[in-house]
Amino acid sequence: MTEHLDGTVIPTGFDVPVEPLRRATHYTGEPGCIAEARSFATQFLDQLRTEWCAEIGRRSGEALLLVVSELVTNADRHSDGPYILELEGTGTTVTACVYDSSSTLPRRFPRDPARVGRHGLEIVHALAAEVTVERVPVGKRVRAVVDLAGD
Repeated sequence: MTEHLDGTVIPTGFDVPVEPLRRATHYTGEPGCIAEARSFATQFLDQLRTEWCAEIGRRSGEALLLVVSELVTNADRHSDGPYILELEGTGTTVTACVYDSSSTLPRRFPRDPARVGRHGLEIVHALAAEVTVERVPVGKRVRAVVDLAGD
C-alpha cells in the first residue's frame, strides 16, 4: 500500500513482505513430538499463505509435512537430547532445518525396496529440491528446501 500526503491510501499490489517468514521451536524427544512438529509446519504454511499470499498446492504442503516428519524422526532417534526445528519460507520455497546434538552425519542408503526402515533421508532427497548436512558446534544441522511451486 502507498499512502499519499493527503491521507489517501492507494493499493499498489506490491505488498509482499521483504523478509522471509521464520519460525522455530524445540522438542525434548517426549512422545508426540513428531505430531507436534507436523502441526507446527501446518500452522507455518497457513501463516505463509496469509502473510505472503503463497500459493501452496496440496502436494507441496504434504511434501513439506513429510520432510519435517522424517527430519524430526531422525533427530529423535539418533541424538541424545533436545533438537530444534526451524522453518523459513517465502512465496516459492520453504526451508526446514533440524539441529540436534549428535555430530554423526546421517547416511543415505542405496535404494532397496526390501529394506525395512532407514528410508528417511532417501524420502527427504526425493521430495526436496536441495538437501545439505553439516556439523555445527553443538552437533549437526540437516537442511531441506521444498519448492512450493512443485504441484
